[in-house]
Amino acid sequence: MNMKTKVLIAEDEPLAAEALAGWVAQLPQLDLVATCADGETALAQIRALQPDLVLMDIQMPGLTGLQVLKALVADGPRPAVIFTTAYDEHALTAFELHAVDYLLKPFSRERFVEAVEHALKAGSPPLGDAVDALQQADDTPLTRVLVRDQGKIFPLQVDALEYLRSDTKYTALVSRGRSFLVRLPINSFEPRLDPARFLRLHRGCIVNLDFVDAMVPDENSQLVVQMRDGTRITASREVSKKLREQSI
Repeated sequence: MNMKTKVLIAEDEPLAAEALAGWVAQLPQLDLVATCADGETALAQIRALQPDLVLMDIQMPGLTGLQVLKALVADGPRPAVIFTTAYDEHALTAFELHAVDYLLKPFSRERFVEAVEHALKAGSPPLGDAVDALQQADDTPLTRVLVRDQGKIFPLQVDALEYLRSDTKYTALVSRGRSFLVRLPINSFEPRLDPARFLRLHRGCIVNLDFVDAMVPDENSQLVVQMRDGTRITASREVSKKLREQSI
């Protein structure tokens, strides 16, 4: 007889928790062992019950989902985790935390089943690796970013980013002729992008120099950066001056 996968739900929204519990019950390979409505209870129950899979909201009373993982650092291997959240602002750290998947509410049963199947196949990495990544998340260079497209979230390699443009709340990530909008300010990206490759042209734009064709001065002596995709972006006066000083 095959052992079932023990599942714990950490979700403070009653209707969402009820829907997840119902979907878990429909999958014969899963066994729901507990449902928790706050981070502190989730932490205690994970330690006590040792589930194989945790379906966890990121924003919860008491402790966030990320804080729950950090608190488990001394406990050895962690369960596989599927984050569930109404916001995509945590997408930057999801892969660094080695989450198996990241479900953006509202998500369908089909998307849930897909995430569970992925978790069952993938297993889980040691918790120590995940927490190290969390602790370093503010200083380590980004290698990939989670973006959303047509209801799914997938990793976008940072090396493939051509440029980033933003307003006060959102940043558009442009790669291979496609633009992905994330709910994060551009200032969240700049400190973690390789300064030898990425250049901030002005307050709302960062370009990947690997995708720059040329820089041409305009009538005001500001440099107009011509991207390979044909986009033209004018650098600020200060940046234009620095670029001219650095040119050979």
